[in-house]
Amino acid sequence: MEDFENHDMIALAALVRQGEITPGELLEAALKRLGQVNPMLNAVVSVADQTARDKIARGLPHGAFHGVPFLLKDLGCEAVDYPSHEGSRLMANSHWSVDATLYTRLAETGLVVFGRTATPENGIGIATEAAVYGAPTCNPWNPDRTPGGSSGGSAAAVAAGIVPAAHGSDGGGSIRVPAACCGLFGFKPSRGHMPNGPNSGEGWAGMATDGFLTRSVRDTAALLDVCVGPEAGQPYAAPPLAAGFTAALDRPPPRLKIALCDTRFDGTDIEPACRAAVHDAARLLTDMGHSVEPARPEAAHGDMMRAWTDIVACGTALVVASELKSKGRGLAPDDLEPVSATAIAHGNSLAGPDYLAAVQTIHRYGRQLAAFFGTWDMLLTPTLAEPPARIGRFNQDDDYLHFRLGPGRTFDYSPFAAAFNATGQPAMSVPLCWSEDGLPIGIHLAARFGADEVLMSL
Repeated sequence: MEDFENHDMIALAALVRQGEITPGELLEAALKRLGQVNPMLNAVVSVADQTARDKIARGLPHGAFHGVPFLLKDLGCEAVDYPSHEGSRLMANSHWSVDATLYTRLAETGLVVFGRTATPENGIGIATEAAVYGAPTCNPWNPDRTPGGSSGGSAAAVAAGIVPAAHGSDGGGSIRVPAACCGLFGFKPSRGHMPNGPNSGEGWAGMATDGFLTRSVRDTAALLDVCVGPEAGQPYAAPPLAAGFTAALDRPPPRLKIALCDTRFDGTDIEPACRAAVHDAARLLTDMGHSVEPARPEAAHGDMMRAWTDIVACGTALVVASELKSKGRGLAPDDLEPVSATAIAHGNSLAGPDYLAAVQTIHRYGRQLAAFFGTWDMLLTPTLAEPPARIGRFNQDDDYLHFRLGPGRTFDYSPFAAAFNATGQPAMSVPLCWSEDGLPIGIHLAARFGADEVLMSL
């Protein structure tokens, strides 16, 4: 198939249904594209081509995406047939005894999973440069730039045409940031829409959720439609959808009152290219009939960022301690990269009341932003304060607190996305703009909690 990379998932599934191509032929097209671009990108880090061929030979479910090639992030979405590294030398070649609910729902659509994509160690990076994979993951638009993190491998694979869509997860912008860096669509649904079990009760105090990186909006909508829904025993629940994400694409949104923020939330300046991009988006939204006015949410943003940092450190410490217990040994010097190692040290320095105080802080922040969204339907910002960073700037050779909170580090570079992990609100990055030197610039929109379908319709 010569033009494989020009089709989205829905188009490929239609070709299979019409008998114009077989699942095996699509898999071979994806593997061919993988061979062409992955040596430069290091996006796909585990290839299970024979597993995929065996599944095709046994017969795939005749679901919405029957026969379409697909990739899983190398973090979460546990699957018996697809071991993972979790971006870590310590976790390398982790095998699972039970499939995640999310994987089960995806598999029922007839997707053909043939590998996993790169992620930073334990998912705590804004770039994807994990030592376990031997080299950084690069951006297809410019290999000197990062594809973002932590779903950077999935974003690079989709942007390069290896697959039309891939799994990602988002605990602090980890779908939306790579989408912005790679010129893709990335949507984080409201807390509670996506299943998280049975291997995990929640991710990072409910801040993390799963989702997808896609080249078309309709692919994200269709993937969400087959995955959202209650899961037995889940700790959170989102308001039920009215008609679903795909139906929302055919229903124009009402006239919206949209707040435009062209600085960081603390009022400091962002890069001129990103400021110009968000004003271009504001003009487009105005031309569409919406009301767009300058406004900046007043909330304890710095407190939220520190609380996020504490919660993620505790989560990392728990994951590593559990892994070491299962291995029956202590931590070896080369098990972890410096960011993870110092995250664990920080997490272990916090007492139980400190952790609960951090959780209370993010919930208090959620109420502060809910008050802001009582006046506004949506908040418009760029996804990042700068165009995609250069490879190496956000590698894992750093102290965790400095990596997250230091000047010019993660929260200065990505000051918007994590807010909506803390609040649980739906948010998306839309590929609307480009820098003068040809780098994608994502536009970020967030809506009220539960207003996922309105956001998707926009």
